Amino acid sequence: MLYLVGTPIGNLGDMSPRAKEILESADIIACEDTRRTGLLLSEFGISGQLVSYHEHNKASKGNILLEELKSGKIIAQVSDAGMPSVSDPGEDLVKLCIENNIPVSVIPGPVAGITALVMSGLDTRRYHFEGFLPSETKPRKERLSALQNYEETIIIYEAPHRLMKLIAELNEYGFGDSRAAFCREMTKKYEEVIRLTVSEALAYFEENPPKGEFVVCVAPRIVEKKEYSQSETDELIYKFNKEGLSKKDISKKVSAITGKNKKEIYDYIVNLIE
Repeated sequence: MLYLVGTPIGNLGDMSPRAKEILESADIIACEDTRRTGLLLSEFGISGQLVSYHEHNKASKGNILLEELKSGKIIAQVSDAGMPSVSDPGEDLVKLCIENNIPVSVIPGPVAGITALVMSGLDTRRYHFEGFLPSETKPRKERLSALQNYEETIIIYEAPHRLMKLIAELNEYGFGDSRAAFCREMTKKYEEVIRLTVSEALAYFEENPPKGEFVVCVAPRIVEKKEYSQSETDELIYKFNKEGLSKKDISKKVSAITGKNKKEIYDYIVNLIE
């Protein structure tokens, strides 16, 4: 049996009784950093066999843990803080268990992204969890471009030494006027939420150097859509059709540009293009 166990993101009082019970009874505790998890367990008087399982060894360690699970052992997996599998290792091990008919259970716990969203004051009805953006230039630009089209609150994780870069990029990609909440030290003594627009954040953090891990919640990009005439819409359709896009993809792109209903555009395209 594999248990994914949520642990505190800051305040140790957020450790649930059930999480402590599972960690006490587990044969193996898989964790990112054995030293960090060891300190956490010592706070609750828990001892156990700790096994390192993280992004850089998950390919090799995953199969080792799988064999332990097949032998009937109980494994509890934790991340350094929060929920495993949410911007932390866990997803691959869960897939291995599912493929091998090994039961998986989750012990819910704090999630930094959701905690920040609730504190942000932004729209919580619909949101997009981005987590950490890629560090490589090309995929990072691709993700930033994709974020321009979201109409939901966006949740991004960022380290303090890269925060200014992120703010500059969001500004560059048209989020300058978007409201944002920069959440740090959540559930800890010096918890802080800085609410301002993305463009205002540039000046703020130049004067107040960022400290601690950040969760950044950003409102959708503010775009004033122009009114597209039917002839202008037809031009877009023909342009994307010439590029070889499918009718479905054309309708998505034209809808994003014009703000018109995607289904209505698709129905129109079916009759317009052979």
